[in-house]
Amino acid sequence: MTATPPLFQFDNTYARELPGFYVAWEGAKVPSPALVVFNEDLSEELGLNANALQTAEGVAVFAGLQSPDGASPLAQVYAGHQFGGFSPQLGDGRALLLGEVIDRHGKRRDIQLKGSGPTPFSRGGDGKAVLGPVLREYIMGEAMHALRIPSTRALAAVTTGETIYREGPKPGAVLTRVASSHLRVGTFQFFAARGDTEKVRQLADYAIARHDPDLSDAEDGYLKLFVRVMERQANLIAQWVLVGFVHGVMNTDNTTISGETIDYGPCAFIDTYDPAAVFSSIDHQGRYAFGRQPSIAQWNLARLAETILALINPDDLDKAVERVSDELARFPELYKSAWLDGMRAKLGLTGRDDGDEQLAEALLTQLFQHKIDYTLFFRRLSGAATGAREPVTQLFAEQDGISAWLSKWTERLEKDSRSTEETAEAMNAVNPVYIPRNHKVEEALVAAEDGDLAPTEKLLEVLGSPFEEKPGLAEFANPAPSEFGPYRTFCGT
Repeated sequence: MTATPPLFQFDNTYARELPGFYVAWEGAKVPSPALVVFNEDLSEELGLNANALQTAEGVAVFAGLQSPDGASPLAQVYAGHQFGGFSPQLGDGRALLLGEVIDRHGKRRDIQLKGSGPTPFSRGGDGKAVLGPVLREYIMGEAMHALRIPSTRALAAVTTGETIYREGPKPGAVLTRVASSHLRVGTFQFFAARGDTEKVRQLADYAIARHDPDLSDAEDGYLKLFVRVMERQANLIAQWVLVGFVHGVMNTDNTTISGETIDYGPCAFIDTYDPAAVFSSIDHQGRYAFGRQPSIAQWNLARLAETILALINPDDLDKAVERVSDELARFPELYKSAWLDGMRAKLGLTGRDDGDEQLAEALLTQLFQHKIDYTLFFRRLSGAATGAREPVTQLFAEQDGISAWLSKWTERLEKDSRSTEETAEAMNAVNPVYIPRNHKVEEALVAAEDGDLAPTEKLLEVLGSPFEEKPGLAEFANPAPSEFGPYRTFCGT
């Protein structure tokens, strides 16, 4: 009789190579797990058997009820600056890393459960999650992936059959998250705060082997690792800002070494353009406002730099500070370059002109002053490239300013060699029609908690092709109705 192949082909380097960086643990027992949504595209990418994963055995694994063959379930330890204050020990309070798989492209990927019950790092919490926040992370991760922004993704969401109390009774749920790794700035901070330089070195060596293997034998490899992380973060934050994404909780434990977006708790997308936009209910001072994300990323990177000084110049920490500070000082320019290249693409510009940054900033001033929907404006702007200005100008109650700007933009386009039709096509390829509009996300989550998954399934379908306008989907492209009111988000997963 042929043996049934395992659900996952694990190769668990974190568990094997980093003892002392985690606690081995198991998920909580839950009464009746049920599959809510399963990501077949991601399953295929990971080389998994989608049919087997949707059986009772697979659902039990996704709920944390059963550990699959080959898994090494563990809760990772890390520290972190949360809203500027340092917590020397955080760790996975409601998450378990099951193990690692090698996907069809030869890339190592973590498989992690979120909401699978308390761990030694739970700090008094129940370690559980509820359906609404789990689906929010699923939706947001898939949207970011479709927008071509580096992100963790969700393989599955299940309910557990439990009732969890979060401002009232809610259905318990668990998310299965896939990431290039779960290494964070906070992972380095945990060991650095304890003065354990050898553990920091071990972690840095592991990070290099996993994410930057070409640096394994490089001179100044630890400094170069820092530069790679900085470059990835500069590009990531630029991409966030270009699409109007607000992470909402950019703590150092949510800043990845891989350069992926992680932890979609209180995140949102802006409607009207506003650098001061804050959605998180706990961000009372606006620390993580939309326009502050680049400076916060640099601050977080400074915290990473502090942890590896003894690796960079063990015998001269002052020299290490000087060297890493010189590199960190390049972050604003790295970010600006990535943002400006992206903005040129959004504006349909080829080549580089000295006035491009000023042109872009002048536009953002117009959008801010007139409270114009960010996504809708850029999508309509492609039509203006071919002469159809009215859909753009009618967004503005007072049109003189935008009309003057459009004239300058048109003059800049005339310096390029593309036809107007080619320009419009290129703009539509980078300016999405569909983003996770806050009101549509809330509509889907409320319905799901009432047992209706159709809005979630429809939203995921629409967000899967964000650049392709389709008939009958105007409700997903339009801003929130006025009665939707100010939007607030909450940390849930």
